[in-house]
Amino acid sequence: MRKLLALITLVLLAEVNYAQSFYAIRKDRAMILVVGTGTSTYFGELANPGDYIDAKPNINAGLQYYFTPRISARAELTWFTLEGTDSKADDNSRVQRNLSFKSNNVELGFTGAFNLFPNGNRYYRRPYFNAYGFGGIGLLYFNPTTEYQGTKYALQPLNTEGADYSRIGVVIPFGLGVRFKAGPNLNIAIEGGYRKLFTDYLDDVSTVHLGPAAFTDPIAAALSDRRPEVGKPVAPVGTQRGNPDNDDGYMLLNVKVEYYLPWDLGGQNSGRTYSKKRSANYRYNKKGGVRRR
Repeated sequence: MRKLLALITLVLLAEVNYAQSFYAIRKDRAMILVVGTGTSTYFGELANPGDYIDAKPNINAGLQYYFTPRISARAELTWFTLEGTDSKADDNSRVQRNLSFKSNNVELGFTGAFNLFPNGNRYYRRPYFNAYGFGGIGLLYFNPTTEYQGTKYALQPLNTEGADYSRIGVVIPFGLGVRFKAGPNLNIAIEGGYRKLFTDYLDDVSTVHLGPAAFTDPIAAALSDRRPEVGKPVAPVGTQRGNPDNDDGYMLLNVKVEYYLPWDLGGQNSGRTYSKKRSANYRYNKKGGVRRR
């Protein structure tokens, strides 16, 4: 996190120095480097009131390309953490259930965005303020873990509900953002986006208790039903453990730095400069004055 903030600071300082000589050489730029950081918030069976405040960190980086003054596409890689616990719940039945998880996750997202206001006919003539909406598709790697007797265990291999789910899933990212022009080549964006999942096992909790007889591994049996750890009896077979009717999800809130790179994807404006002097378009009159044509 500190390294990312230091990188953002260096980019901002470089932008201030570069802006002084920017208009000497102006290239058309449509490719943008995007880096950012922010928070991640989990939505699922183990989420609690107040988790919006106790959000976890995320770091992201990607490339964005403008196809038109309003429409762009972005590929982005995001690392983030999520966690949830029954011990902080305000529902006593959840406190007795006593489940918890923590997961380090990686998302690879591909999104398209639509600007409220179009950019100018040159990228540096874009508005000082803009708003945008985005949506797309992505892949998520997640790995729910929990701690038991001082040791951390990955939950997916233990099949705590008898479900052999995949730790790679499809996500649908969508959301809104605002963007501020901070220099000829630089934007600052604030963006919030929700991720819809097609799995209810982001937290390893979804269906019912299977009972200790369903397991040959004592660790799997213990982590499938953690009620005895808080002095409660083992849950009868078929007792509700989660809610399979609602898939899990998460939300990312980010502050991003967008830097216009000095190259294009080979479009018509790739490498074109605007620093050449215009051809003289005037002539002298007989009195020595200058009259433009």
